[in-house]
Formats: sequence, C-alpha cells, structure tokens
Amino acid sequence: MNWILNRLKGDTAIWGIILMLSLISILAIYSSTKSIAYALQEGNTEYYILKHLVMMFFGFGVIYIAHKIDYKFYSGFSRILLPLSILLMLLTYAFGLEINDAKRWLPLPGTGLTIQTSDIAKLALIMYLARTIAKKQEVISDFKKGFLPIMLPILAVCLIIAPSDFSTAATLLFTSIVLLFIGRANIKHIGIVLLSAVVGLAILVMLAQIFDWDWLRWSTWVSRFSDYFGSGDGSFQNQQAKIAIARGGFFGVGPGNSVQRNFLPNPYADFIFAIIVEEYGMMGAIVIIFLYLTLLNRSIRIIIKSPNSFGPLLGVGLTMSLVIQAFLNMGVAVHLFPNTGLPLPLISMGGTSLVFTCFAFGVILSVSAFIEQTNTEKAK
Repeated sequence: MNWILNRLKGDTAIWGIILMLSLISILAIYSSTKSIAYALQEGNTEYYILKHLVMMFFGFGVIYIAHKIDYKFYSGFSRILLPLSILLMLLTYAFGLEINDAKRWLPLPGTGLTIQTSDIAKLALIMYLARTIAKKQEVISDFKKGFLPIMLPILAVCLIIAPSDFSTAATLLFTSIVLLFIGRANIKHIGIVLLSAVVGLAILVMLAQIFDWDWLRWSTWVSRFSDYFGSGDGSFQNQQAKIAIARGGFFGVGPGNSVQRNFLPNPYADFIFAIIVEEYGMMGAIVIIFLYLTLLNRSIRIIIKSPNSFGPLLGVGLTMSLVIQAFLNMGVAVHLFPNTGLPLPLISMGGTSLVFTCFAFGVILSVSAFIEQTNTEKAK
C-alpha cells in the first residue's frame, strides 16, 4: 500500500474523491445494466460491468500518466490539440455515426471503437483558454488585444459542437465565461458576449421556425422544452426518474433492488443518478453531491495557493466543466432542467468519454502536485 501511495502525487482528497466516485459507479452500473443484459446479452449480467471495469482500469492508467506529467506541458500541447480537435469534429460531421439525429461519434478504423470528438474539444479549449488568459493578463481588459483573441476560439468550438450537442456547447460556453471572470476579464465585455449569445440564439430559433431548419436539432430541443415547460410532468424519462427518486425515500430500497431500471431509458447513463437515489435514498444523493462540491472546493484551494496564473486556471477550468456537468445531470434527474443527455462524470457507464474524464482528473492532479511541491520547497 505504501509503495502505491509513494508514487501518487497531488491532492490526496482528490484521489479519495476519484476512488469514491469509481466505487459508486461500479455498484450503480452493475445494478442498472441488469435489464439491458437480459435483453441484449442473454442474461449475462457480468458483461456490462466487466466492460465498464476494463474502461475504468484503462482510465486509471490515464490518470496516473497524466498526473505524472508536468502541468506546464499542457500549455504547449493545447496549441496542437485545439486545431486537431476542430478537425476531428469536422470529420465527425462528414463520416461520424448518426444516432438520434446527431453525429457525435467518430469511428476509429479497425478497432470497433468510437470517440465523442466534442470531449476532446472540451479538454483542448479549456487548456488553451488557461494558457491564453494567463499570457494576456496585462492586456486582458483591452477588447481588441486581450478579450477578442480569447473569445474567437471559444465561439468557434462552441458553434461547431452546438448542431449535434447543444447541451455540451452551452456547458462549455458557461465554463469559458467562468474562466474569463476568474482571469479578470472586463465584466462589460463578458456581458456583451452573453447578450450576443442570447440574441444570436433567438435569431436562429426564429429562422429555424420560419424556414423549417433542423440543423441545430431544433425539433429535439422543442420537444424537450415542451416536456419541461408544458404539463409539468416532463417526458416519460422524467416521470420514471421521479418515480425512482420517490421510491428511494431517505434510505433507499437497497443495493440491486431498483425497479425503475426496468422502465427508465438509459438508467446506466443519463439517468443513473435516479437509480442511485432509488437504491441508496437521499443519503446516497447527499454523498454524491458532497463529493462533487468537495472537488470544487479543492480546486478553489489551487487558485489560492498557486504562485502563477496558468496552473489555477487550468485546474479550475477542468474542475468547473466536470462539476457543472454533474449538477446538470442530477438536475435533469430531479426535473430542474430539461433533458440534456450529459452523463454523470466518472459514474455513468461510458467508453472513451470515461477515459477523457479520467484525463481531466489527471491534469487537475498534476496542477495540485506542482503546488504541493512548490509550497513544500518554500517551507524549507
């Protein structure tokens, strides 16, 4: 045990959060995939959990490697990764798999695997923003020299993602705005961007209605918002999720005893939080919320302790993207938000998306490891 601990760097609390979320994920995936196992794998209930464990094992390898790399490496790496991710997203529109009227997944030739290229773009943009904001601190208040060059890649990436995955684009835009705020960008400039985004979206919505466009999956979002603001009961998914949460009560019905996994679409992905609450009750929900809030708290400590700009911006940016996604996922399950299709980070079953989440955790740990080492050297 000491041999392992001696080789791990970074905030021990974040390592603990990763371990706890992973254990919760294993229990939740094993329970929530039983119905699909009987439907598609002839009752082999171990198939999906073993597949998930393989991806999780690989993901932990990614965390270990990423956290061993000096975080400054990611500054230069972002200059390569950002244009590469944009190219991959364009290739996805041309050659990607179309599922539910959206092209989000690009097949990897000869492997049988697919990657969600927006996940790569999300990581690349946050790393690039952290780098650019840190380098432009002296001119960050100047609209032409500082703010505009930062906003252009944000708008480019978000506009490319939006047609197939509007929820991810909106989440990434919000994370970018938070980074700009932390990076001391002019509040008026941020306000102009937000107002422009709202006006631009409103214009697109009107044009979509007039000319019957659906390139932004307009009909899908109309349906989701109608379900959310219409009767108040939500879609079939929302109704089943609320039943699951109501059945869970305070202490839950017990591990593996979920009933709603038989009715709830994607209980192992988008709505896994509802299954967790059903089986572990409100106590299970509190634990998960506490873990994500603790992760956010530890990232804020990175800002306070770090002697430079790039490190804290990188750590906080990646943390914010994970925490915002987590709370959007949980909010959808309890019908606070319209359906988004976003997974619960490190808990929902996933393939390459789980690996990219692990990479984000590895980078966060790399930043915290540097700060830990710097503070130790100062203490001496």
